[in-house]
Amino acid sequence: MNLTIQPAAIRKSFTVKARPEKAWEVFTAGFGRWWPKTHYIGNSPLSDAAIEPRAGGRWYGIHEDGVERPWGQVKVWEPPKRLLLDWQISHEWGYRSDLHTDVEILFTAVGEAETRIDFEHRGLEAFGDSEAAANTRAGMDRGWGLILEGFKAAVEA
Repeated sequence: MNLTIQPAAIRKSFTVKARPEKAWEVFTAGFGRWWPKTHYIGNSPLSDAAIEPRAGGRWYGIHEDGVERPWGQVKVWEPPKRLLLDWQISHEWGYRSDLHTDVEILFTAVGEAETRIDFEHRGLEAFGDSEAAANTRAGMDRGWGLILEGFKAAVEA
């Protein structure tokens, strides 16, 4: 029997002290304010980042050299409950139009003024089974943790 083991999805769940509408607004419209400028693709440093507010929209980085570099597409736009993004960045940190992994964020009200955030980045087997791909996947769990800490701090500021 030949079994294939798929890489685990990256999952993060936490609460923020804000209603879902505010958490959604900070995550989407405020994306460029909290996304770390240290996390980008290409040679030019990141100056801003954006998510276009609709299914079929883009999410991308805007760089100091004026170039917009795509990260993927918005697959599902359901404010203030669910955002599904098509992550098209390879394990070598470059955009690939033929690569598709999913980044899903769920915003669920808990109590009067708190929101549970459920984050999942799945489909990471699309990176391939090379040692370099495995190393990238291993580092992404920590990377997403740091990125989402920045989001939480922005929501609660």
